[in-house]
Formats: sequence, C-alpha cells, structure tokens
Amino acid sequence: MSEAYDVVVIGAGNAAMSAAMSAHQEGASVVVLEKAPKEFRGGNTRFAGGLFRVSFQNREQIDSVVAHNGNADEVNMPVYTHDDFYNDVQRVAGGQSDEELLRFMVENSLDAVQWMSDIGINLGYNKLSALKKDAEGRTDVPKGGPVRSIHDGIGLSDDWFDVVDKAGIPVLYDTMALDFVRAEDGKITGVLVRGPEGERVIDAKATVVANGGFSSSPAMRTAYLGQDWCTVKVRGTRYNTGEILNAAIARGAEAFGDWAGCHATPIDLDAPLYGDLKLTDKTNRLSYPFSVMVNLNGERFVDEGEDIKFNTYAKTGRAILNQPFGVAFQIFDQKNVPYFEPRYSTGVPVEADTLEELANGIAERFKPLEFNVEACLKTLEDYNKAVVADKEFIPDVKDGNATQGLALEKTNWALKLDEPPYLCFAAACGLTFTFGGVKTNLEAEIIDINGKPIEGLWGAGECQGGFFYNNYPAGSGLTRGSVFGRVAGRNAAKFAQRNV
Repeated sequence: MSEAYDVVVIGAGNAAMSAAMSAHQEGASVVVLEKAPKEFRGGNTRFAGGLFRVSFQNREQIDSVVAHNGNADEVNMPVYTHDDFYNDVQRVAGGQSDEELLRFMVENSLDAVQWMSDIGINLGYNKLSALKKDAEGRTDVPKGGPVRSIHDGIGLSDDWFDVVDKAGIPVLYDTMALDFVRAEDGKITGVLVRGPEGERVIDAKATVVANGGFSSSPAMRTAYLGQDWCTVKVRGTRYNTGEILNAAIARGAEAFGDWAGCHATPIDLDAPLYGDLKLTDKTNRLSYPFSVMVNLNGERFVDEGEDIKFNTYAKTGRAILNQPFGVAFQIFDQKNVPYFEPRYSTGVPVEADTLEELANGIAERFKPLEFNVEACLKTLEDYNKAVVADKEFIPDVKDGNATQGLALEKTNWALKLDEPPYLCFAAACGLTFTFGGVKTNLEAEIIDINGKPIEGLWGAGECQGGFFYNNYPAGSGLTRGSVFGRVAGRNAAKFAQRNV
C-alpha cells in the first residue's frame, strides 16, 4: 500500500506545524506524520512554556503580534534589537553558534511570530516571566522574551492542530517514520513508515524532517551525552527517540552542532520520568537565582546569581546532574517568596522557622540520601556573613548584590537568609531537548557530508544542529522552529511544484 503527497512533514510540534502550514499556503498537498497517539500528540511543544524570543525595533511591532490577546497599556517592554538577540545567544554559547543560521533566525523572528498570529495562533505578552510592576501597575515584560503563547505549550499545540485541521491537512497518528526512500539519482522521494496498518511507503516530492532530537532515547543519550544521562528525567515527550535523525545521517546528512550538549533545567525531584500532560512544564524550579542552592554534601556548587534565569536555566540542570545522586536543594527565606515562579505551587517544600530546623527537615524528608546537616548549616552561616547587599535589589536584571569572601561567590541577588519561615525545594535535572542535529542551510535544506543539499529533504527545529552549545537563552527554540519550519515548508512546496 502506498500514497502520495507533494510534501510529507515528519513530526507534529511547532516546527513541523509551521512547515505544514507554510507548504499548504504555497498550494502543496501536505500530510503530517505524528509518531505519538492522538492523546500524546504535539511533541515537545506541548510541554513547553510557550515563550518566543523575538527581536524588534519598537513595541508597536509586538503589540501587532498580540493584538487579539493583550492590552498594550498593561505592560512595559524594552526594545530588543537584532544585535541584542544575536549577542545573547553567542554569549551563552561561547561564540560557537553558526553565524549565518543564527543571524537568519534573529532577523526573521518577528516576521515568524506575526505570521503565526495572522494564521490563528494565539500569542500574548509574556507576563508569566515578569517579576515586578511599576508604580502604575504595568507589568515589566522581560527583555528578549516579549511573547508567550496563550495557555503555554498546551495552548500553542492545540492552536496548531486547530489551524492545520481547518486547512484540511491530514495528521496520521501512531505513524512512525522509519527511513527515507531514495531514488537512484539520490533524490528523496518518500518515507517508509510504520502505522496501525503495518509498514508502508508514503511517496512525497519533498520531505521535511521536524520531529525533534534524541532526548528520549537512553541509548543515544548515553552514547552522546554520557553515562550519567542514561536514566535522567525527561521534561518533554517520550517519543523523541532519534530514529529518523539517524536515518538522515545514514543517508548522507552531515551531523552538526553540539552532540554532547542539551537543554536541561532544574525540575521537581518528584517529577515523573517523562513529561506529564497535566503538569507539562509546571515541574520547573527556576527561581534558584534568589536561593542558596546546595547539594547532598551541604555545599554550594554554582553561582546562583550568575545571570537572569533565562540565560542560565538550561545549563543548571546539567550542574545538578553532576552532583551526588543528581540532587539539589533550593533554600529561600520570605524575602524571596514574592519572586517565586507560579510553577512552585506544584511543589511541597520543607518549611521551618530556623535554618537548623530546615536542614534537619531536609535530612528527615530525604533520609535515604543522607543529607549533610552540619555542612549545610556551615554553608548557610558563611553565606550570610559574606552577604554585602549594599545595592537596590532588582529581581529582573543583574543587580550587583554579591557576596564577598567565599570560594564560590554569588554575584547577584545575594540577600541574607534571615526572614523565616524558611523554605526548601528539592530539585533534579530535567532534560528538555538535545542540541546536536543535522546541518542545514538558510533554505532549511539538509546538507550532506560533501556540503551539498540532499535533494528533496529539509529540516527544521530540534533536528537542526549548530544553534546552541553548552547553554541556551530561553525562548530561542520555539523561535527557531517557527522561522525554519516556515522556510522549510515553503521551499519544500516550491520544489514539489517544480517537480510535477
């Protein structure tokens, strides 16, 4: 049994749906292949926070994007230029991001979210990440993250399926792409799939790979990220297991980017092994810049205040994984509570009226892990003595309130822990997505090991390597998926129309 379309899109997350709609707008017949059953559809997008990092020259441009879902009088929004966006990514990546791909993503970010808004994706101002309001009650939207999908990743995913359904694009559920069909001249002419009716070939003039990386493959995680990642918790879908990524490489695609790197955040220690559709990203524990964070030995292991959470959260999960048993404890006093992310409401903290009671409470709650109470109390005592706090506390920018005299200083938001009751949230590492992928060009064509496009094959989203290294600034992943998904779909459709 076989069937034919102009464009086959592998995947059903944000990048894939961007590709499907873009190809449809060019007049192509399109089908979407979703490996997951319908109740688990949407890939990692469904588990995302829904934040888009977007560069813009004036706030009216963002007001236009969120016109149906926001009141401009309710927010303050700093301008975020192309250079701001580009430099933020390169800074956290150590200058390793592919310059052309990154610049293209940055310069097309605003157009991509405007297009999404125009076709029916509900986007609003990013109020969830805001930490304070001005005297008139306007919310300060974080610089670089002005736009968030309504109802987070679930809302974004549901919107995409609604848009695709209204366009008449079929989605085949429980349908796993196994391999590509390749003609004698090297052109990709279809996809071998396995679905409810068994294996079959879907013929396609053009194919878009947009089904993520290998975050849910223990074997690939162990091979590329390291042994410690074999049993790590996964924040997102259990269906991103890398088969079609491997198939592309087997067909000659160049492996590209940081295959030893990934996006990994602090999440609740009791979070499930894979993403939970009821909790989605609500297990995140991202208010650590305002905490003192210690391991089982009672020792600090990162500068909690190195930068705003948007620029450190994706590497902090890895830092936690490197600790004994991959566990960390975020300790707060009441001064910090107003700056908690709403996600903390899903956790059950240890609470006490003194630091000594708190440390003993941690040891009792997590008794099998043998928490070092004495060392923790010494760490907290030394920290409190080292706090200077001679500047205004500003929660949403680096405020320079630092410790002095510690072997590992806290460089921002360092306030004494002295206002009980004290709270502790236990955290683990949660893997979101992997950074390694295949090489693509600015047309989203997948490039082979000889530097030439593989005819008939495009890539978008997490399968694209070369963007993120070691770390990641929040909101860049969804933006990449939208920008390059749109490009991939458009170019795949045009290719199909030329090859009637």
